[in-house]
Formats: sequence, structure tokens, C-alpha cells
Amino acid sequence: MILKFINAALILFAVFMGIKQGYAMLSCKSEMLAMFSKWGFNKTGLMINGAVTIIAAVLILFPKTFVWGNFLMAAGILLIMCFHLLDRDMKGVAIELPFLLLNFVIIYLQHPLPR
Repeated sequence: MILKFINAALILFAVFMGIKQGYAMLSCKSEMLAMFSKWGFNKTGLMINGAVTIIAAVLILFPKTFVWGNFLMAAGILLIMCFHLLDRDMKGVAIELPFLLLNFVIIYLQHPLPR
């Protein structure tokens, strides 16, 4: 029972962070635009990436789309990690790694509500 509460808290944290970062990308915040523009993303690409991130975060909330949402979120995080690795930015990779692992832990613990 306590494990379901912990998992629910982790899910809410992942959803909050996904919506927060997705909104920052969707609204083309200057920090996001600066980071993604060095990887060849223009405003449209950044907005699409932000929309996919927000959609993935919302999908995590529902038991039937839970795995797909986590998969999309993990894929987006992995994409950012790969771009950091291309720049040899190990600090950026280290910042993204806990969020990638969070998605795997959430999938392992499964959705707390019945399917």
C-alpha cells in the first residue's frame, strides 16, 4: 500500500516536470531556445518537442496509456542526453540521467490505479 503512494508521488513529480519543461519548450523560452538551437532545432522543432513532452506527461496519468507516456518521456530525455554526449557535456548528461531512471522506476512499479 505504501509503495502505491510512493509511486503515485513519483508519477505526479514526473508529470509536473514533463509539463513544466514541455511548456518551456512550447513557449520557446530563451534558455530552451539557446540549448536546442546549438543542436539544430528551430522554433518550430522546439515547439513540436515541447508539445510531445506535454502529451507524454499527460499520457502517464492514465493507466491505459501509462507505458506509452513513459516511453515517450524516456525517449525525449534520451534524445537530449545523446545531444549532450555529442557536445561532450557530461554535466548535462548527469542532470538528465535521474529523470530517465525515474521513468524506468515508475514503469517497474506500475500504475497505482487498476487498469
